[in-house]
Amino acid sequence: MQSFIEVPTDHPSFAGHFPKFPVLPGAALLDAVLQVIQRERDIDLTQWHIASVKFTDAVRPGEALRLEHVVAGKNGVIRFTVRVADRTVAGGSLSSATPAGAAQPAAARPSSGA
Repeated sequence: MQSFIEVPTDHPSFAGHFPKFPVLPGAALLDAVLQVIQRERDIDLTQWHIASVKFTDAVRPGEALRLEHVVAGKNGVIRFTVRVADRTVAGGSLSSATPAGAAQPAAARPSSGA
């Protein structure tokens, strides 16, 4: 799936992070990513945990963010990448908190292509 994340240029976190060189804090970016994934995959994030996340570049005010998220493998891991144009700014994965051997949440099952 591909989605777009809009962060207003006047988002309060830009004001203090950092003066004269505003960047979106990683926590704010991750929160936006999780909200989009939750909405688009119709999942309850209390049943998931962040398995990994890496912030690789700064996000500046006004930059258009593109989120790509896919279900990877039989274990239902959701992998995500955030890009600004051709530049990757963050990536990571979410894992189901469902115990091993139990049925994975529907949103985490790979699509059948139907």
